[in-house]
Amino acid sequence: MQDFNTIKSVEELRAILGYPSELVKNKAIDALDEHCRQFISKSPLLIMATSDAEGLCDVSPRGDLPGFVLVLDDNHLVIPERPGNRRMDSLRNILSNPNAGLIFLIPGLEETLRVNGHAYIVRDEELLVRMESHGRIPLVGIVIEVEECYMHCAKSLKRSSLWNPDSWIAKAELPNVAQMISDHAKLPGMNAEKVKASLQDSYTNRMY
Repeated sequence: MQDFNTIKSVEELRAILGYPSELVKNKAIDALDEHCRQFISKSPLLIMATSDAEGLCDVSPRGDLPGFVLVLDDNHLVIPERPGNRRMDSLRNILSNPNAGLIFLIPGLEETLRVNGHAYIVRDEELLVRMESHGRIPLVGIVIEVEECYMHCAKSLKRSSLWNPDSWIAKAELPNVAQMISDHAKLPGMNAEKVKASLQDSYTNRMY
């Protein structure tokens, strides 16, 4: 670690950044009320943070049509595990450390909903069939036992202009994802064109 001028205590950090307002301190609730349920029902994308038993972290997106996350009751929601790359980073983390954090996003809305709690993986058929999509039932689901939820202010999305198309990078200037994967993987005979074809096949035939 480089010898930066690092901060080593909460007290030192508070002296620099200050304290939250009464509104911020009191906005967190311990259950999914009607407002949270409505927000989740309109969200097509969530970001999930997990870590393993040693504290090594991972952040992973989960997305589908709005309403893809199933709210069971005031303290339980279920995220379907759609087909992915089979690394299973989040799932493996949950098996060793159940703590998880979620951020729900709605396109065009700059505030986000944060949900924290304990996660576990389920194979309950009656539950999974309720999350069927395109004729496919997820093989497993991630249940979040909700312990805390609250609205997160819009400053980060306002600064980033995420939902403003005028701020978006021209397509010709976007990173070449296939080239990045090819260069990182360094597999014999697997060039950017083959990676691109593999990605397109996955997006076309293995979404569900």
